[in-house]
Amino acid sequence: MKRAFPILAVLTALLLAYAFYEAIWVAPMERTMGDVQRIFYYHVPSAWTAFLLFSVNLVASVIYLVRGNAKADAVALVSAEVGVVFCTVVLVTGPIWARPVWGIWWTWDIRLTTTLVLWLIYVSYLVLRKFSDSSQTPKLAAVLAIFGALDVPLVYFSIWFFRTQHPQPVIGGGGSIDPRMLHVLLINWLAFSCFAFLVCWSRYRLELLQREVEEAESLESLSGVSQ
Repeated sequence: MKRAFPILAVLTALLLAYAFYEAIWVAPMERTMGDVQRIFYYHVPSAWTAFLLFSVNLVASVIYLVRGNAKADAVALVSAEVGVVFCTVVLVTGPIWARPVWGIWWTWDIRLTTTLVLWLIYVSYLVLRKFSDSSQTPKLAAVLAIFGALDVPLVYFSIWFFRTQHPQPVIGGGGSIDPRMLHVLLINWLAFSCFAFLVCWSRYRLELLQREVEEAESLESLSGVSQ
């Protein structure tokens, strides 16, 4: 697996470069919004990737609560960290896109609000994991993660059930999209997903090593006390 990482990293870098080229130069310009609509190819894939990572966090958290599996706990932590990064990208690119299109940076639209709540929940999760030393912290964090994951479908389906500033979904909803735009959108999502996987993989290995070091230090300190 370690030998495969550099190869996958190079392939992912090439895929990201190709996706950037497709989004900026190949995809047709949207007639109403113009070139600012190209943020779409980063805003939407970032949201989908964040949702995917939070779903992984949910599954890993449930496994940890049921089985007490330490590796599942590490996966939950890592997926939350990277998921928060992509969710941050969503919250940053959204207002940049909204300002020239809607005329405002932010509005308390149901989708925007629920996305902000989702981000705050997972930031709270990371703060809890970082600053709490209690032995119950992983379990409390897992419960918080499950609670946070309930907001994911609310964010996604909010524009189906509520009147919002956002247009209807381009996939599976009442909206529509040029096939060439859809092609570029999916390429960017694939690129973002591969990048997220590599970051999670690297961070997971680092997390396991860190835990091994902390365990060794604890054993060493205990042996020193016993002597």
